[in-house]
Amino acid sequence: MRTQMDPEFKTEVKKLGDCHIHVIMDGENYRNAVEKHREAVVDDVIHQCFLEYQGRGISFLRDGGDSYHVSERARELAPAYGITYRTPLFAIHKKGHYGGIVGYGFEHMSEYQALVDQVRRKNGDFIKIMVSGLIDFSKVGVLTEEGLDRDTIREMIRIAHEEGFSVMAHTNGVRNVLDVIEAGVDSLEHGAFMNEECIQALAESKTIWVPTLSPCQNMIGCGRFDDGVLREIAAIHMENIRMALERGAMLALGSDAGAWQVPHGKGTETELSWMQMAAPKAKQMMTALQEGEREIRRRFQRGGRERV
Repeated sequence: MRTQMDPEFKTEVKKLGDCHIHVIMDGENYRNAVEKHREAVVDDVIHQCFLEYQGRGISFLRDGGDSYHVSERARELAPAYGITYRTPLFAIHKKGHYGGIVGYGFEHMSEYQALVDQVRRKNGDFIKIMVSGLIDFSKVGVLTEEGLDRDTIREMIRIAHEEGFSVMAHTNGVRNVLDVIEAGVDSLEHGAFMNEECIQALAESKTIWVPTLSPCQNMIGCGRFDDGVLREIAAIHMENIRMALERGAMLALGSDAGAWQVPHGKGTETELSWMQMAAPKAKQMMTALQEGEREIRRRFQRGGRERV
């Protein structure tokens, strides 16, 4: 793994989109960002967001959804900026588990089916599910909560696939990663604290990994968490990315833009820099990310998933 960018390689972010963003968030204060849309979606916020991407030549965005209809409205506005925009409309989580900030919850599988049906009726592009908690940035290797059980994960992905949707899964932790890959998830988001078994399973699967390095890397030096802990978490993640690239796993660029310290537009450029640093050769990473994005563009659209 390199510690600095190849001086002979210029960042070519215009050749890539961002496969994991949150238009509803602003990279500064989640509560304030959401409050703007509490009564109704504010188009000006979306316009400003898209101007950031347009100005950098970024023309493909895949959102993680929200419960305020912001990403739904953003999909209507995106074409005016030359942006291809994909959204699940909202993410789906099991009640009592992490995920309420970006979507709706279910108690029983019949309720999950109803939410999938709602995405279909409203022409959502894919299904996003919440499988695990977040990284606990105060400790190495710890999540804010454990993930869903294996049977629930399998059933959620099965139902979505049978409805013709690709599945994007917020997933961290060894067991959770192995469970979603085994269940045939289309894209693995974040994937913190994987081990070699996870990397090998990923390489042997059709799952695309979107690592989102920026939320951790960009916090270093901000004083919110211990920098030593953040650097160790980031180093683990970058080594897993290097190993995944080496073994031929599919990777795609996703910054988690909108998350704290990850601004829209600039966050995508920073994410590409971090991803290049994780690779022995920046050009090798660029090629892999282009291939991964092509696959995401193909699968993550209405009717885009091949039935297995």
